[in-house]
Amino acid sequence: MFNKGEEKKSVAEMVNSSNVIAKETSIKGDIITQGNIRIEGKVDGTLSSKTKIVIGESAKLIGNIDTKEAEIAGNVEGEVRCSDILFLKKTAVINGNIFTKKLVIENGAVFNGACSMTDHAAKQTKSESNTVSLKNEKSKSEKEVAAG
Repeated sequence: MFNKGEEKKSVAEMVNSSNVIAKETSIKGDIITQGNIRIEGKVDGTLSSKTKIVIGESAKLIGNIDTKEAEIAGNVEGEVRCSDILFLKKTAVINGNIFTKKLVIENGAVFNGACSMTDHAAKQTKSESNTVSLKNEKSKSEKEVAAG
């Protein structure tokens, strides 16, 4: 049906595509895209992109973000996972945990939550995070028993 040249071209077009959710738009449900996406409206659900997600100043997201790169200027209530870099603009408000490799925060941005910045932070699952916490508490109690 497709030759290899057309197939490679269509994959490249898909990755370079941009999607926009306008200011007056409200969506309930998960959004998964191969290309970039910009949110100016309201989304109640998970956003996932292989490239970049932009949350505009007028946007409100109630849900999680999973992407390579994100730029947030609006309001996010949920977990943010970026495998590369996260930019928080001065108007950003984040209520939730951040997992990213690199973080840039402008003066005025608001962030309420925990932040993990490692090469594999965005890939770390909640259960791995809980396991690490439990191991740390267990080793503390073992030390207290040994010292006591």
